[in-house]
Amino acid sequence: MNTAKFSTIDEYISGFPNEIRETLEQVRNTVRAAAPEAIETISYAMPAFKLNKSPLVYFAAFKTHIGFYALPEGNQAFINELSAYKTGKGSIQFPLNKPMPLDLITKIVKFRVEEVSQGSLSK
Repeated sequence: MNTAKFSTIDEYISGFPNEIRETLEQVRNTVRAAAPEAIETISYAMPAFKLNKSPLVYFAAFKTHIGFYALPEGNQAFINELSAYKTGKGSIQFPLNKPMPLDLITKIVKFRVEEVSQGSLSK
């Protein structure tokens, strides 16, 4: 992972090779489409989206995967669909050598939008 400091998602993405940049843009555009009201930012040195000033999702590129962070609730709600991926408390690893599961990312983001909109304990 590139450890430079970034102030925008564009700056973050520009530091990666073309193939990874394309994948990061796919993830970014998928999140944007699923949460058009969300604000792009950098948080914890990675691309993030916030809604109503609350964290929505984060993502980052690593050597072999895209890390996607939907906070613990986002993972728990999709436990069956995520069974094919390495997960941790609030983290999902989508391998770079396979197509990004954009439909699943859309579902997770929409779940998080609903959660944040209802003022759940997702802050």
